[in-house]
Amino acid sequence: MTESKDTAARFVAAFNAHDEKALNELHSDDIKFSAPGGFKATNAKDATAYATTWLKAFPDGKMKVRSEITSGPWVVQEILMEGTHTAPLESPTGTIAPTYKKVVGYGVQLLRFENGKIVEARIYFDQLDQMIQLGLIPAPTAV
Repeated sequence: MTESKDTAARFVAAFNAHDEKALNELHSDDIKFSAPGGFKATNAKDATAYATTWLKAFPDGKMKVRSEITSGPWVVQEILMEGTHTAPLESPTGTIAPTYKKVVGYGVQLLRFENGKIVEARIYFDQLDQMIQLGLIPAPTAV
């Protein structure tokens, strides 16, 4: 259990340091990774590319773990993501030009570890809230 928790902490540190090499080394060669928008990866290179896409678009982007549950090889983290959108963001529907808006969002990641590597990862976050914060769609009005 400690190994899973330690590896999860190394992942957060590598993400916050924007260390692409360290992120890639933490992803298993045959990782099963999924994220909102239908993104799926089955190798370390593509899983790392997903993270670096966000880090490039949000150069000041940071992840903070708000709460964490560890059970065997699994770690579930509630995360707070913050960053300013100052570079193009590659999305499934095309490139989103910089909006220069700060985004603060919450999400959850479920991570399964084997031998110090992430072998399975599922990420969930509120895409609608993110798009509203970026000014890409209007905020809903109260009725």
